[in-house]
Amino acid sequence: MADTSDFKNGAVIKFNNDFYTIVEFQHVKPGKGGAFVRTKLKSISTGRVLENTFNAGVKIDFARIERNKYQFLYSSGDDFTFMDMEDFNQVTVDRKMIDNPLYLKEGQEVFLLINFDDNKILGVELPFSIEMKLTEVELAEKGNTATHASKKAITETGLEVQVPLFINEGDIIKIDTRDGKYIERVNK
Repeated sequence: MADTSDFKNGAVIKFNNDFYTIVEFQHVKPGKGGAFVRTKLKSISTGRVLENTFNAGVKIDFARIERNKYQFLYSSGDDFTFMDMEDFNQVTVDRKMIDNPLYLKEGQEVFLLINFDDNKILGVELPFSIEMKLTEVELAEKGNTATHASKKAITETGLEVQVPLFINEGDIIKIDTRDGKYIERVNK
């Protein structure tokens, strides 16, 4: 068993009967009292972020998580089917394990997080950015050209995103999956 001195960003720990990724941490040695480690943890199962403080040297149970590349095939109700890119086996994942299912389109590559000890799927990790075709775009209002003006657009999966006024229906755009914001128009 390891302790708090082994913390690294991206490491996965078992804490409060759940698996958490260490987003950031800071060792603090105050002038008075014992040292401690301030952390920001993200739940793999729910995506919820929490802040927690551990006493320095406390024993922590690190989890062995595999990140395997899979391809999204299709969805049926709340079930999403993925195919392993190496052995072509298919697995089904519940909708609750995906942060935002509207970021998924058929053929897209993602990583499934799998617990090494029991081979259980813990979650789906999306790429940082995705490309989507716009199927519906609001008309820009004349005179609405103040700095950073935007309009509503709908992607091929039904995702709603704010885009600049020069974007048109049928354009392919790049979207940041961490915050759902427009990054750029893709020329294809």
